[in-house]
Amino acid sequence: MNANAGEPGDNSAHWVLLRNIGVLQLKLLVDGFRDLVLLPASLIAGLVSLVKSENGKPGPQFYQLLALGKQSERWINLFGALGNSAADLEEDRAFGEMDIDEIVSRVESFVVEEYQSGGLTAHAKERIDKALETLQRKHKKSAGDETRQL
Repeated sequence: MNANAGEPGDNSAHWVLLRNIGVLQLKLLVDGFRDLVLLPASLIAGLVSLVKSENGKPGPQFYQLLALGKQSERWINLFGALGNSAADLEEDRAFGEMDIDEIVSRVESFVVEEYQSGGLTAHAKERIDKALETLQRKHKKSAGDETRQL
């Protein structure tokens, strides 16, 4: 048997870890539910913002939803228990300094530059446009054939 087992605080780190595991599971459930609600809500708010344009500017509904989402993210504080870890873990940067917004921005810049220079994305756009035109022609032709059969 461990001689230190009866000392106060001996198991406290274990209890803190167990609590943090349980709290993380709860937070993951709440975060997942929030994401489940935000998925359709963001599409609806985005469409409403586009439809309710005023003075040539889209409506604020989408960005109001983002602000609410950001507040809920702070409230959930999914990884707040990281404050109980060793200092070297807290500073670990496994993903580097860049976040998804920066990565999307870089990809978007690349695609725009490629399109403007007539590169690969311009050719891809032309092919997609041609494919859509072909599909639309086939749809119109089949709709016309159905009308003639009636």
